[in-house]
Amino acid sequence: MSNSFLDAIKERRSIYALDKNVKVSKEEIVETIQEAVKYSPSAFNSQSARAVVLFGEEHDKVWDIVEQELRKIVPEDKFAPTAEKLASFKAGFGTVLFFEDTDIVKGLQEQFALYADNFPIWSEHSTGIAQFAVWSALANIGVGASLQHYNPLIDEAVRESFDIPKSWKLRAQLPFGNIAAPAGEKDFAPIESRVKVLG
Repeated sequence: MSNSFLDAIKERRSIYALDKNVKVSKEEIVETIQEAVKYSPSAFNSQSARAVVLFGEEHDKVWDIVEQELRKIVPEDKFAPTAEKLASFKAGFGTVLFFEDTDIVKGLQEQFALYADNFPIWSEHSTGIAQFAVWSALANIGVGASLQHYNPLIDEAVRESFDIPKSWKLRAQLPFGNIAAPAGEKDFAPIESRVKVLG
């Protein structure tokens, strides 16, 4: 089966070996992220997904924050593997921070009270879709990435360091860069156990 969209998402893998030698411009990366976020669907067209793209010292800073916060809870004698993992993220070219704007979610809860309990759930769907779209779109231009979740541990420090509005809730971090080493083989459960076809 030939399908360019499926081909693109098959390229999306968790890439942990990153470096800064990307083959595309910073401008193309930013435009790719912007377009992916713009066209990601959301419940009630809420468009609640937010992204902050970090390069250079700002990219380094977020991984310094993660390290500082983790050192508070991980024993020093067990920190080496964590430090190695964080260094691999910092070795990348940039990071996308994904947020959800909770003011939009609250506004929809007030406007559509019948669905109030569902809007936080749908918000999580929205951010997941935006994350997947950005991740896949970057893979499609030859930029590797992996999705990380150091929130809520780093939320307050990130908010203060990058002047993030209080209504934005941090949901994920996507370090990206040149693919220094490809992802390994991926195992799949039988698709018949995951997709049921009736009729």
